[in-house]
Amino acid sequence: MSDVKSVDGPAPPPHPQTGGVDAPPQQWPTAPADGWPAGQVPPYPVPPYPVPEPDRLTRFVVRLYERSPRWAVPLAALGCVAAGIGYALLSDPTRSAPDAAPTCLLKLTTGLDCPGCGGTRALWYVLHADLPAAARHHFLFVFALPFLAYLFVAWAGRQAFGWRLPELRISSRVIGVFLAAWLAFSVLRNLPWAPFTSLYV
Repeated sequence: MSDVKSVDGPAPPPHPQTGGVDAPPQQWPTAPADGWPAGQVPPYPVPPYPVPEPDRLTRFVVRLYERSPRWAVPLAALGCVAAGIGYALLSDPTRSAPDAAPTCLLKLTTGLDCPGCGGTRALWYVLHADLPAAARHHFLFVFALPFLAYLFVAWAGRQAFGWRLPELRISSRVIGVFLAAWLAFSVLRNLPWAPFTSLYV
């Protein structure tokens, strides 16, 4: 009777320290230096990768986020948007000199429009309800502005008040097409031939 084996295969070898397979994680033996052979698994659970302890700053930020009211983050984001709008209104970029600070380093050194050149002026014209002039300075910014505003309102409303506005699904393909169009726009606006010269700001 001692030669009878289990139909499920041989039992896993006992743990060298505890005599069982359910050893605590800190007592599990390590794998061989060359790893386990192909098709062979260890006879005991493999311990997970240890998660490093967060540093003091990370713990502070996480604790601050957990203790903050739900409307604090949307309010901070709204403050950043308001600061950008306030800067555009007070500085009046339509009357600023090309080299006025802050300026575009690419345009200052090469004379070429960067992908964002004209965005602040376009925002200023949007705030003054002059959409043709805004589109003239940065058409793609004016085109994307309603979508960005809706995404912000939907996110902030969900975070602060639990609103469930219809979700605006933007696939990776749409994002790729938009980025390709932005790249083409950035190149075409710098070409020195008509009608592309009308895009230069």
